[in-house]
Amino acid sequence: MQKSATQREFRILSSLTSSIAGTSRTLHSSKLNFWQGYENERHYEPGEEPLKRTWHGLSYDFRRWARRYQEARKDAWQRRHPIQHMKPAVMDHELLPYRAEILIIGGGLTGSSVAYWIKQRFRDEDFRVVVLENNDKFQQSSTMLSVGGISPQHSLAENIEMSLFTAEFLRHAGEHLRILDSDPPDIHFYPCGYLHLAYNEEHAEQMRNNWRLQIEKGARVALLTRPQLEERYPGVVFDGVVLGSIENEGVFDTWQLLSALREKNITLGVQYVKAEVESFQFIADRILPEIHAFEEGSAADELALQTRKVVGVHARPQMTDASARPIRCYMAINAAGPWAGEVAKKMGAGTGPGVLSVPVPIQARKRSVFVVHASEAPTELPMMVLPSGVWLRQDRPGHTFLVGKHMTNEEDELIDHSNLEVDYNIFYDKIWPELVKLIPSFKEAVIKSAWAGYESVNTFDGVPVIGEHPLHKNVYMVGGLGHRNAQHALAVGRAFAERLFDGAYVNINLRGWDMRRVVKNEPLRESMWP
Repeated sequence: MQKSATQREFRILSSLTSSIAGTSRTLHSSKLNFWQGYENERHYEPGEEPLKRTWHGLSYDFRRWARRYQEARKDAWQRRHPIQHMKPAVMDHELLPYRAEILIIGGGLTGSSVAYWIKQRFRDEDFRVVVLENNDKFQQSSTMLSVGGISPQHSLAENIEMSLFTAEFLRHAGEHLRILDSDPPDIHFYPCGYLHLAYNEEHAEQMRNNWRLQIEKGARVALLTRPQLEERYPGVVFDGVVLGSIENEGVFDTWQLLSALREKNITLGVQYVKAEVESFQFIADRILPEIHAFEEGSAADELALQTRKVVGVHARPQMTDASARPIRCYMAINAAGPWAGEVAKKMGAGTGPGVLSVPVPIQARKRSVFVVHASEAPTELPMMVLPSGVWLRQDRPGHTFLVGKHMTNEEDELIDHSNLEVDYNIFYDKIWPELVKLIPSFKEAVIKSAWAGYESVNTFDGVPVIGEHPLHKNVYMVGGLGHRNAQHALAVGRAFAERLFDGAYVNINLRGWDMRRVVKNEPLRESMWP
């Protein structure tokens, strides 16, 4: 009896197996396609191996068609029309995209740098990187209005390493950002030097300690005594100066760098879209435990809120009477600069329970820059920074200078950051007296023009926020660079690409710069003034 039942079960199993084998179209199985399986071919720079580069360009379309044809055969929606799927253009620049692998919010220097390094590492055309930028706020951004100074004189090792990398990149920016059949871009890098001054022994000792770390990291920084400073810069009065530190970096044109970076990104396949993010798209996480199904009231609502997953955004195109449209994405990067905190709030950061109750502490802070003409001032000066935060930069060879001030937290609280009108009292009350004391010929200086713009400032500790959100792991924060935005954006973009493709920070370890320190209330401090 038991043997006959076993034989009957075997016959049923055999019939099921044969029926499944006869319906192979019903049960279709295929190997999973990860990003690592995509085509990422050898890239030839302009002028490198012309014959191979020409053959690569002529044959690439056919290889791409073959790959997309095979992908369509494995796709339930495209299987009936694989030829139609393989031939259309991979990217349509005229339409708002409906999906992207990487969605970057913010098209300034930070967002464009992240897009550049991602596409440098992964050049497949089907790997879509989309940059959303608000054109109305672009003229107020820190990138457009930055003075473009670069210096490795910092107290944090990460800041020193990022400045050194950026300086080396800028020296060869013409080759890095060159486009085929075009002249190398010129970012007007001017190595005039960067001089910090210490007026008391406490600052001087701090400068010596920082100098040891900077030398250890490879920076070429020299400490100068007061007699040495007077000999090198005869038109400057160094009364009260205890020590000075100077290195061989200088200034560059941030607008030219951003223009070259954006043009390079477009040739790499990055799509720039003029739109503003209105909200984020969420779905319930599939791993929600069934044990919480019985919970009711606020506890269940809080659990549902914390188990959501970001799958895209609603973006409003900057067109007449346009409505917000969804853009699905695998990963979102908040690189909105001064407005990164507002974008994070649309995701729920700072307004929800638990971890969501902690806001992203990146805010827009007003900063003013004054263009001054001093006909009697020395013509060969480095960029100079005083302990009070007052700085001076020679705009071009001659007697025109850019001056401004890095504000302290106490001074920041007294500024109306919603009003971008230039406050000339800052120049006459806080900047001009110190400049006249340092360079007496500035007594006859005349203001030619001035502007005010926003800086992306981390109000928690002044150090950038770089890394994933503690709750939404596929949303990354890249902001809060402050007045170091221009000199650290390129290094931050490279670090993020390493984290994405290598799984860790390879060259510069920025793991401690994410939101965890904000949640734990463990601030970092950059002791090098300002």
